[in-house]
Amino acid sequence: SPLESESSRLGSGFVYDTSGRIITNNHVVDGSDKVDVRFIDGNIYTAKVVGTDKFNDIAVLQITDDIKDETLVPLPLANSDDLEVGQQIVAIGNPFGLGGTVTAGIISARNRDISLGKYDDFIQTDAPINQGNSGGPRVKSKGEVVGINSAILSNSGGSVGIGFAIPANFAKNVIKQITETGEIKRGYIGVRIQEVTKEIADSLGLKSQEGALVSSASAGGPADKAGIEAGDIILEFNNKKVDNMRKLPKIVADTPIGQSV
Repeated sequence: SPLESESSRLGSGFVYDTSGRIITNNHVVDGSDKVDVRFIDGNIYTAKVVGTDKFNDIAVLQITDDIKDETLVPLPLANSDDLEVGQQIVAIGNPFGLGGTVTAGIISARNRDISLGKYDDFIQTDAPINQGNSGGPRVKSKGEVVGINSAILSNSGGSVGIGFAIPANFAKNVIKQITETGEIKRGYIGVRIQEVTKEIADSLGLKSQEGALVSSASAGGPADKAGIEAGDIILEFNNKKVDNMRKLPKIVADTPIGQSV
């Protein structure tokens, strides 16, 4: 379902539910006064932006036109944690504004951090992705969405077989919050952290450079109240292993506010 705004930006998206909610990337609609949703059959509907998550590049739209005569078929979100490297997927979108296009590939890697934001946890695939594919779904063979196309890595700006998608499991919580409240709330513990270098790991007798080194804890914050101090290394959070520094913010952000961990 290609999307077009008055600033002539093009992107892709997919139907989330029968009420007319559409999922796409934040960067496709960011700053737009009006968004048009164009379906593969040529029908065009006006939509409003319900809410966005700039950190994770997700936007939820709501078609505002009367669509009672239109049959909307939502794409189900799969369990992206079950994905395996080498598994076949297809990407659907609107590259260069050409219209509905499908490309095929495999899962190249999981949990990729490409330093786009604080919570990078991308699925990497080799399915050709180009400008205009942003916001479109990556699906398994049964049509279940495993990820949302978000970025490519290329010196030329064209596809070189390195594309990145937001995992469906991460997107579920974001979409749920936007749909229910129109905004995003993330867990927070109040620490400044840094990488565990080889020298630090060796000095503390750690077998590997794992965890997040606390450089300071915000006075009166959750971590400070719990007794976390500068020099501590957080190896696990809520029974989830902290493999490296950048893993901690992702786990914390995805933890419900008010939950004891």
